[in-house]
Amino acid sequence: MKIGVPKEIKVHEYRVGLVPGSVGELVRSGHEILIETLAGAGIGCSDDEYRAAGAVILPTARAVFEASECIVKVKEPQLSECALLRPGQILFTYLHLAADRPQAEALMTSGAHAIAYETVSARDGSLPLLTPMSEVAGRMSVQVGATLLQKAAGGSGILIGGVPGTAPARVLVIGGGVAGTAAAEIALGMRAAVTVIDKSLPRLRELDARFGGQVRTLASTADTIEREVAASDLVIGSVLVPGAAAPKLVSEKMISGMRRGSVVVDIAIDQGGCFATSRPTTHAEPIYVVHGVTHYCVTNMPGAVPRTSTFALNAATLPYLRLLADRGLQAALSSDPGFAAGLNVSAGKVTCPAVAAALGLY
Repeated sequence: MKIGVPKEIKVHEYRVGLVPGSVGELVRSGHEILIETLAGAGIGCSDDEYRAAGAVILPTARAVFEASECIVKVKEPQLSECALLRPGQILFTYLHLAADRPQAEALMTSGAHAIAYETVSARDGSLPLLTPMSEVAGRMSVQVGATLLQKAAGGSGILIGGVPGTAPARVLVIGGGVAGTAAAEIALGMRAAVTVIDKSLPRLRELDARFGGQVRTLASTADTIEREVAASDLVIGSVLVPGAAAPKLVSEKMISGMRRGSVVVDIAIDQGGCFATSRPTTHAEPIYVVHGVTHYCVTNMPGAVPRTSTFALNAATLPYLRLLADRGLQAALSSDPGFAAGLNVSAGKVTCPAVAAALGLY
């Protein structure tokens, strides 16, 4: 199979679909890899490293799209990239279509087969291609929040871990999945006072055991969320409904009740966000303020640490890409129902029920 990797063009997105090591694995399996020049520059991988791994370097994204049977990316295709796709071509990347109707419609128009990393599932129901980036975003969320709480950044001037004789910051994590657990782990490591809210009691029991009772765990209700949001210095939204738009669990009224200089970080922003006041931001302009509360809603958070993110993502995606390249689209998806769950758009139709429901595209 001819597999193409264009350079990412989203604002301050430096990740890349394949690292040289992954290229080498695919080339040894008999596949042809086409890389846009400088696609790996953002993670410190040169064109020469890709050539040494067996890739062919092409001068433009258009050349890569035209010559490839399968396009491998990291972030959702921008509309200019959707226009380069053709009927029958395979796209393998993050899509997050539930919050992006224009992209969904552009993919439908293209006639391509679009497989979304975020809805590929494993036998145990986990999301193996979303997990590594959720871990990165969860860990980053506390790092970002701690910086934004500093007075020079517009925050309330609280040191997240406090010092002896002074209380630490109160960090609330809404959603105890992969990203939320990673956030709680880092916040606890920084000596914050951490609370996790989740609707699953079994999950809360798991977290209680994991953290040895050092993290408060609360069952999710509207009253609980309102009370805890008002008392928190940093709120991290990490709610996920696979493929669907994130529920708005924190209202504007709740945001207005927070202390001025508090911070919210919306990890769920790729799926529309779980705060009523959330709107997508970029690494170029990552924050805005509503009711005196700083909002960080960057839609590609892991892009800030592209080398770590790319290598972590490749470790997860390579087995699926190899299966796809070795067997072809239909055989690969037929062999693994979890992989088939990743198909979001195919031949002009939305094939993922959650995405179809979110966008009203049946």
